[in-house]
Amino acid sequence: MVSFTADERAAVYKSIYARRDIRRFSDDPVSEETMARILDAAHHAPSVGFSQPWDFIVIEDGETKTEVAAIAERAIAAAREGYQEPRRSDFGALKLEGITDAPVNICVTCDPTRDAPHVLGRNTMQKMDAYSTCLAVQNIWLAARSEGIGVGWVSFLYPHELRDVLGIPYHVDPVAYLCVGYPRNGFPAEPVLQEQGWRDRLDGEQLIHYDEWNSEKAPQGR
Repeated sequence: MVSFTADERAAVYKSIYARRDIRRFSDDPVSEETMARILDAAHHAPSVGFSQPWDFIVIEDGETKTEVAAIAERAIAAAREGYQEPRRSDFGALKLEGITDAPVNICVTCDPTRDAPHVLGRNTMQKMDAYSTCLAVQNIWLAARSEGIGVGWVSFLYPHELRDVLGIPYHVDPVAYLCVGYPRNGFPAEPVLQEQGWRDRLDGEQLIHYDEWNSEKAPQGR
């Protein structure tokens, strides 16, 4: 059995609590060795039926980044129109992507046909492949944070257009587009959207239920 020392255990929690969505990056390159460690951590994420449905497209080419950034710009503009003032102006003030700023972009994809049709554990919950892929994304985020590297997830993209730019096969789904690099201004103490007043963190205790939804019954000892 692999056990953790107190310091090792603290480091795991530190990475979790210190992780941030980063959108402003320095020009410092990320070494190949560091990227290899981060991607290897991603590949060691848990997956339903050990299906490992993910692939990782590592993007460093400036022209490709520019094409993807153009998609994001249009998607952000469209989203902005869905808000009324003053929320629309607040939205416009947010920096929502760092695609061309980050030295590395990673597109994480999900192949639902991998190991199909009989993926162990997916017969009743068909989206488990996508959920598994998100665990790989989380591993990227936490491993990168331990390396002092920031990650920003860009969700303002049109998947079919991203698929065309990156040559992703039709049956493969782009799940996450990540900007990766050293933060220009370090890691903020709080999530960026919380610092900028967009939204506060919810009270975690109110999100925990015991035995059934909205049950007020606390576990023994509480």
